[in-house]
Amino acid sequence: MMSTENILHRGPISSNNTSYECIILAGGLGTRLRTSVPDLPKCMAPVAGNPFLKYVIDYLIDQQVDRFIFSLGYRHEYIEDFLKNKYPDLQYKIALEKEPLGTGGAILLASKYTSAKNVIILNGDTLFKVNIHSIMSVHEQNNASCTLSLKPMHDFDRYGVVEINKDGYIQQFQEKKYYTSGLINGGVYALNIDNFNQINFPEKFSFEKDYLETYFNTRKMMGIIQDDYFIDIGIPEDFERASKEIF
Repeated sequence: MMSTENILHRGPISSNNTSYECIILAGGLGTRLRTSVPDLPKCMAPVAGNPFLKYVIDYLIDQQVDRFIFSLGYRHEYIEDFLKNKYPDLQYKIALEKEPLGTGGAILLASKYTSAKNVIILNGDTLFKVNIHSIMSVHEQNNASCTLSLKPMHDFDRYGVVEINKDGYIQQFQEKKYYTSGLINGGVYALNIDNFNQINFPEKFSFEKDYLETYFNTRKMMGIIQDDYFIDIGIPEDFERASKEIF
C-alpha cells in the first residue's frame, strides 16, 4: 500500500472556473435501514431536520457541480417531489430504473443522460467531503478510465481495502474483514463515460464487483486519498451518528 504523503488532498476546493457533472445513485431499497426509516428511500432519511440527500447536493454545489443526473428506483416519487420543491433551479435529469439494475446497471442507464466525457459518480446515502477538483484533475491528467476517492480508516470491518502503488494506480481490492488500518473505497468516482460504455455489460451488474474489481488490471484505474469527513448512513448505527455529527 502506498504512502499518503504525495497524493493526500485536503481542504477547500481551489478557485477555478470549471464546473462538473454528477450522477447520484439514489435507487436503492435501503433494507438495512427499514427499522429506522421504513417508508423512504435511503437518501431521503431525515438527518438533523433535512433529508440526507440535501447535504449531499449542497456539498456538490459548493464543489462546482452544476449538472446532475439522479438514478432513481424505489419510491422515486419522494425524491422527485423533493427536487422540484427544494431545488427548482437545479439543472438535473432523472434516470428511472423500472426494476433494480445494480450499481453498474444504474450507472449505465444514467450515462445515457450525461453530456460530459468525464463525470463524478457517487451514492446518495453517503457524504464524503472530497475535493472534486483534485479528483477530476488527477483523473483527466492521467487519462484514467476511473479514479476512486480513497478514505484512510482505522480499526474497521465493514469495508474492504483498496491498495494502490506509488503512482496512484489500483493494485488490488481486498475483501471485507477486520483491518487495523487501510484505504477504503469512499464511493466517489471520476468516470470516463465513453470508456465505460465500450464494455459489453449485462443489463444488471455491480459497478464494484463487475467493473472495478474485474477490470482494474486492464483499464487505467487510479486512487486519490482524501482524508476528509465521511459518513455512510446505510446501517442504523451510522444513521444515528449522522444526525449528531451533521447537526
